[in-house]
Amino acid sequence: MTEKAADINETIKHLKKNYPRTHIALNFTTPLELLAAVILSAQTTDAAINSLTPALFAKYKTAQDYARADAEELETIIKRSGFYHNKAKSLIGMGKTLVEKFGGEVPRTMAELVQIPGAARKTANIVLWNAFGKIEGIAVDTHVARLSNRLGYTQEKDPVKIERDLMKIVPQDEWGRFAHLLQDHGRAICIARKPKCGECFLNDICPSAFKGT
Repeated sequence: MTEKAADINETIKHLKKNYPRTHIALNFTTPLELLAAVILSAQTTDAAINSLTPALFAKYKTAQDYARADAEELETIIKRSGFYHNKAKSLIGMGKTLVEKFGGEVPRTMAELVQIPGAARKTANIVLWNAFGKIEGIAVDTHVARLSNRLGYTQEKDPVKIERDLMKIVPQDEWGRFAHLLQDHGRAICIARKPKCGECFLNDICPSAFKGT
């Protein structure tokens, strides 16, 4: 944490007040759908992924379906997600790993989830919290990384190191929700290029307020 940082408890209180219905932006109905959606969401928007997953989920319903998928056919469905060649490989690899190591089911521990192609700690944290209600860490995406730096909670750029800093100061029972709160605020107010500090309910405690950093 930097020398001057927003009070974490005040930040959480204000975020919860302003985003009372915070939840994951990706659409899913099963742990497998969520895992696939999170893998696809790398370097693109959740809205873009939500626009293509209905067709994906209609065709690929099980881990076996992904494991046996034709790469070109899969790429056609997910092309709008960007980097679709690599993402198709990850989804097929995901299916094969789930079938070969986990009986075709999405595992429920961090140690197991990070063995899946395309699934690092961020993906594992998202799946654990949103699919199983389990908390093992804090999912650090671009919004969480940006706001954590602006609020003074870390000076790190690496997601794993940012997560480590946040886990030291965020109450553990808030870890799962905290990421979603920062994501909501990052989309609405604390945007990447020009944060709307004049509209921000955290500007009286944020060390970066009105600086555009």
